[in-house]
Amino acid sequence: MGGVTSSMASKLAFFPPNPASYKVAKDDVTGLLLLSPFPHRQNVEILKLSTRRRSEIVTMYVRHPTAVSTLLYSHGNATDLGHMYELFIHLSIHLRLNLIGYDYSGYGQSTGKPSEQNTYADIEAVYKCLEESYGTKPEDIILYGQSVGSGPTLDLAAKLPQLRAVVLHSPILSGLRVMYPVKRSYWFDIYKNIDKIPLVNCPVLIIHGTSDEVVDCSHGKQLWELCKEKYEPLWLKGGNHCDLEQFPEYIRHLKKFITTVEKSPSQRYSFRRSMEQFEQPRKSTDVFEVSRKSTDRREKPRLSTDRPEKLNNLSNNADKLEKLRVTFDHMERARRSVDCLEKSRKSIDHQLEKARKSVDRLERIRT
Repeated sequence: MGGVTSSMASKLAFFPPNPASYKVAKDDVTGLLLLSPFPHRQNVEILKLSTRRRSEIVTMYVRHPTAVSTLLYSHGNATDLGHMYELFIHLSIHLRLNLIGYDYSGYGQSTGKPSEQNTYADIEAVYKCLEESYGTKPEDIILYGQSVGSGPTLDLAAKLPQLRAVVLHSPILSGLRVMYPVKRSYWFDIYKNIDKIPLVNCPVLIIHGTSDEVVDCSHGKQLWELCKEKYEPLWLKGGNHCDLEQFPEYIRHLKKFITTVEKSPSQRYSFRRSMEQFEQPRKSTDVFEVSRKSTDRREKPRLSTDRPEKLNNLSNNADKLEKLRVTFDHMERARRSVDCLEKSRKSIDHQLEKARKSVDRLERIRT
């Protein structure tokens, strides 16, 4: 039953371009693989990788001479490397990083059939290639998942505690939630990103268009709320599902994010601390020590501005005590007055009693 459901879900979820937008050719002289019809570039390598599920996927590696990070890009649906080629070159140049992109099983010139499990095996093969062929360390890798690509991206990110960062571009909560606003995860659902993103320990940037008609912006916003280590999201006003790269804010915000995670030493070693913990006291060698001290200096004037308020509070309390004292004085005087009246009443009663006794005595004498 599970296999049938998974097969049905695959048919609904995957739309590989038919025909593919490119072909893989081999240079007769160098023996290098080329992506036709694109001209050969010295900094671009085309590879074919075998996956653990026996697919052979086409991969494109773009090298940048001053790169510190490598972006592993999982593209969206209904596209392939031929459609993504120019964007990959553009991102590598403007973000100054190495970039590796790939076609899922059954996409482009990759063999096999599209399925959730195959995409997990595909991205694992690409990650393994970065480690073994290019010597890339996990802490230098940024995973980038667009739309359906957010599925394999988060699946891998949840297993790697030392990633540098993750970027989610128009991501989905899950496959089923794109079609129906279900409140819980079902066993037959695919790409359960909503359950995996809390397991990601590195900084996460989410980019989503507010006018997305394919995957509602609420998907991105809910995923952002579930992030352990949130980075300022980018909600592109008027952005749709496939045009976010055309907004100037897109490349600007992405560049800012990558610059931030490349400079942060916490991304290289420990990825379990949240942004709030950055404000805790650190060693003097920590780059955040300077900013922490500056906030401490700002704290002192704030304390001084609190003193007049405290003095005013003390003054108000003194006024209240004075009013209470006056009230008690009035009560004490009233009590004393009552006591005096009581004494006077007793004195009069005593005198009347003496007079009555005298009258009685005179009455007996007269009798």
